[in-house]
Amino acid sequence: MVSKPTGILFVCHGNICRSPMAEFCMKDLVSKADCAQRFMIASAATSTEEIFHGIGNPVYPPAVRELSRHGISCKGKRAVHLCRDDYAKYDLIIGMDHNNLRNMRRILGDDPEGKISLLLDFTGSPQDIADPWYTGDFERTWDDILRGCTALLDELLRG
Repeated sequence: MVSKPTGILFVCHGNICRSPMAEFCMKDLVSKADCAQRFMIASAATSTEEIFHGIGNPVYPPAVRELSRHGISCKGKRAVHLCRDDYAKYDLIIGMDHNNLRNMRRILGDDPEGKISLLLDFTGSPQDIADPWYTGDFERTWDDILRGCTALLDELLRG
């Protein structure tokens, strides 16, 4: 019997910087680990600020450049809004900071299955991932995301 892929949804405020960086970082890691078929990976926003008339903005150019520096494309990705149905669709719903967690719980409701966490909770030093929209430091954001995604994948593959 074929098992259902593990669904992972990365979430940030606008879905144009951190969460798409995490989405495509994780897709790259599972591809390199030859286990992409075991996962369904996506990203979403807690806000609708980057979505106009139902169409999301593309990934923010500095985030695209940072992904490209690591040989990763996010071509075609557009911001989408987190919705209540995502709780049933995904096994893990991972925010980038505590503000995201608060807004995720507002949108999704309770978390009876313990699906909601921060990305860096999977590392030895749980903390927020700074928003490069404000800091301008996309390299640091990448480093934190890579560390979090690597720890998450290690845990899932052990698990």
